[in-house]
Amino acid sequence: MNKLVIALLISLTSFTFSQMNAQQFQVGLKGGINKTSGGEITGINSGLPAQYTSDTFDAVGEIGFHGGGWVQVNFGKFFVRPELVYSKLESRFDFPQGPTLFEVEEFSAPLLIGYNIYGPLDFYGGVAYKNIISSTIERIEPTDNPAEVVIQNTPFSAQVGVKAQFGFIGVDVRYDYALSSAEPYNVDFQSDDALFNDPTVNRATLNDLRLNQIIVSLTVKLWDSENKGKRRKGGSCYF
Repeated sequence: MNKLVIALLISLTSFTFSQMNAQQFQVGLKGGINKTSGGEITGINSGLPAQYTSDTFDAVGEIGFHGGGWVQVNFGKFFVRPELVYSKLESRFDFPQGPTLFEVEEFSAPLLIGYNIYGPLDFYGGVAYKNIISSTIERIEPTDNPAEVVIQNTPFSAQVGVKAQFGFIGVDVRYDYALSSAEPYNVDFQSDDALFNDPTVNRATLNDLRLNQIIVSLTVKLWDSENKGKRRKGGSCYF
């Protein structure tokens, strides 16, 4: 299934670039912030109820960032938009022994298909291929460096969003939903002290480390095949 989706992405991207000589297209950069959601860990009570907890902890989404580039090819009011983006994602687990940071670095290659709704406003959706560079949670043994954790078994996510263009500057807001399935597994956490006033997390089950995102981007159009200020059909500028 993954090979089929990758082949489809390659085919669509190749088709996009093959049409550039006949269609309007733009090239640009993007950057902005990500707000994560998702992530769940359950402590394992190892027979010492006064010391270890079996509570479940949901991740608290933090603000991360991203940056990358894009190409957009327009077919009347429709468009195809491949992108390449680097993202740094952060979430936090508030364990009794203190907050624990969950960090992910990834490269993604979204392939989006969209439609001009009205004026400068576009709607789009598509799939993004994800390459995880690193994914770590603090306090997992060994303690010298954060240990790598598994956050996906399928390297794809679905994306849907809206964007608007004002001259060479644009704004893009989208939702990124992980298409992987949850695969729980157990880990050992490092504890700062052998004695605790409150129950703490020592061993735990990583129930679900998939992260979904709300992504807000500022985009800059660097080049337009129909020159700056020229408008497409429908009366708005692409970016």
